[in-house]
Amino acid sequence: MDCLFCKFISKEFQTDIVYENDFVLAFNDIAPQAPHHILIIPKKHIASISKLEKEDSFLMGELYLAAQEIAKSLNIEDYRLVINNGEGAGQSVFHIHLHLMAGREFSWPAG
Repeated sequence: MDCLFCKFISKEFQTDIVYENDFVLAFNDIAPQAPHHILIIPKKHIASISKLEKEDSFLMGELYLAAQEIAKSLNIEDYRLVINNGEGAGQSVFHIHLHLMAGREFSWPAG
C-alpha cells in the first residue's frame, strides 16, 4: 500500500507526533490552516468515511476521544473538528483523518 499516513504509522516516515495510543496517531499538519492544526488518524487503514464498516465505529470514537485528550493537553477549550470525504470535499490523503483546528476565529458556514 502506498499510503503516506500508513507510512507514518509504521514509522517508515517521520512526522511530528503529538499523541499516540494503540488505535490512533496524531501529528501536526504540514500545511496548517490554524495556529493549532493536528491530524488524528486511525492506525487501521480506512480510505474514507464512505468506506467505513460497522466494526469501525469503535475506531471513529477513538478519533474523537483522542481529539478531546489533545485539546486538554494543549489547554484548548474552543476548537473545530473536520473530516473531509472525497476529493470534492477537500480530502487529499485517502486515509480517514480528523482535523483538530484551534487558535483562531472560525466562520460559518465553513468552506
